[in-house]
Amino acid sequence: MTRIISGTAGGRRLRTPTGSSTRPTSDRVREALFSRLEHRGLLDGTRVLDLYAGSGALGLEAASRGAAHVALVESHKGAAGVIRANIAAVGHPGVRLVVDTVERALSGGPPDGIPSDLVLLDPPYDLSEDALAAVLGALVANGWLGPESFVVVERSTRSPQPRWPAGLELSGEKRYGETAVWFAEPTPHEVVA
Repeated sequence: MTRIISGTAGGRRLRTPTGSSTRPTSDRVREALFSRLEHRGLLDGTRVLDLYAGSGALGLEAASRGAAHVALVESHKGAAGVIRANIAAVGHPGVRLVVDTVERALSGGPPDGIPSDLVLLDPPYDLSEDALAAVLGALVANGWLGPESFVVVERSTRSPQPRWPAGLELSGEKRYGETAVWFAEPTPHEVVA
């Protein structure tokens, strides 16, 4: 069992999926991550995309702390059922669940054409580096990121740094025990005179 740490739904308990490769982000890591995101002003009124949502804890934490719209993408049907229950427990009207693979969900670009302000990726540890690189590339290529977007990738400390596609660059890294978190931002476009 995990819980929402802070915000309007602070303290609410969330269910976690069983029988899948889901490993919820620890409360300690979520607290540190969201403190950083709040400090940067990346939550209040923003659009959040939570890929490989698992229990939905990351996206629901963002909603509790002020995100206006949160899309949770999860392909595992059992985990999706848990996410539905967690969405109901949090009660935020701007949260929606997309039951599909991350690759398919990203293929057509944002449904409303508006990029995400914050993208959270916490893929299964067994996801290959090539597959992660392809997902990061799809975020850039398919219009999911605007010039001020912020991308967070959570992996095992044994994983190498993600391969950032053209248009996305590393802006920081933190380690919390066995968890590594990388931060990336869109590369500023060169101004041609």
